[in-house]
Amino acid sequence: METPTVSLKDLFQQEFPRIVAVITRQFGVQHMHAAEDIASETFLAAAETWGIKGIPANPAAWLYLVARQKAIHFWRRDKIYRDKVMPVITSNSVSEEELDFSEEHIQDSKLRMIFAVCNPVIASEAQIGLALRILCGFGIEEIATAFFTNRETISKRLLRAKDRLRQENIQLEMPADQDIIPRLENVLHVIYLVFNEGYYSRTQDQVLRRDLCLEALRLCLQLTTYPPTNTPATNALIALICFHASRFAARQPEEDTLLLYDEQDSSQWDLPLVRQGMHYLALSASGNYLTSYHLEARIAYWHCIPEDSTTKWEEILQLYDQLLTIKYSAAGALNRLYAKYKVAGAAAALKELLELQVPQHTDYYLLLGALYEQLDTEKAAKAYQQALSITTIPSEIQLLEEKLKNLKK
Repeated sequence: METPTVSLKDLFQQEFPRIVAVITRQFGVQHMHAAEDIASETFLAAAETWGIKGIPANPAAWLYLVARQKAIHFWRRDKIYRDKVMPVITSNSVSEEELDFSEEHIQDSKLRMIFAVCNPVIASEAQIGLALRILCGFGIEEIATAFFTNRETISKRLLRAKDRLRQENIQLEMPADQDIIPRLENVLHVIYLVFNEGYYSRTQDQVLRRDLCLEALRLCLQLTTYPPTNTPATNALIALICFHASRFAARQPEEDTLLLYDEQDSSQWDLPLVRQGMHYLALSASGNYLTSYHLEARIAYWHCIPEDSTTKWEEILQLYDQLLTIKYSAAGALNRLYAKYKVAGAAAALKELLELQVPQHTDYYLLLGALYEQLDTEKAAKAYQQALSITTIPSEIQLLEEKLKNLKK
């Protein structure tokens, strides 16, 4: 029998959340940290054993068996088992030997875990961190890199979040039907933020960025397996992620290289992802409630149309006008002005930009420079120099230096 070709890292990101979800569901959110430890020990055992004997024919089954054994051993040897866990198990008529790693139970446990981790009783940043750790299987170092902080800060943040879940006695259960939609809004928001951490990340780690986007998509697709959470808003967010992710390679084809939209090679777009986005965009059209995800998905769809037509940019401009009325953001306002430039010209967009009350960060000066390029190259150079003095990101530095060099030609 051939040994399956699979990396331990890929298995970790796939199976770590499953193991943690099942064990946490069995013994309670208050023991989430122990569930993480058991999952980590399971993968440590895999690394040691597989390094000698090779990867088994069914790696997932091997991991579930070891995780089950380690969980049982942990609860039996620990005082928590006798004093706290055993009464709960007895009251629920459940035996620790009944840890269920069937696919159906795993998927149900992961859905419950999504709602537990994305509980508004903990801060938004902590929710994202927990989502990356518990739901996506990211290591502490990877999360620290994504947040531009250190391992200690992330560890403390996650510990406080888990303590809060324990103090609030949060259960690993799906909300009641009448509570699904309000809670789902928070879940979708956290997934949206996870995606943003990947797509708009300042980190130099391209693999990490792509992984974050992929995990956000997986979490959203997980929600579609449960009818009450398979909503138009969920499908709109999936479409949004698909459209943006389809242009990842064209947007950043090489390390330290960033291409603005007009400079991207559309032949590098991932067409299967575009088609998947169109499928979920069509599904999102049911219902009568328009969300920011619907509008952002439509904007992203138009950006997957390679033709640079007036109709395209008029549609995008109108969508941004709608979006900013229900969800204002500085980034959205700047993106709207780029669409304005494509429709009405640089002078009209520049007039609005100079009156816009937004933080004057790198993106502001990038747009300012692009508009001035059409009107006053000296002012364009000053804008790019200002952006260069702010950013520390290699890909942005490379982009700005290239623009300044082109202005001198």
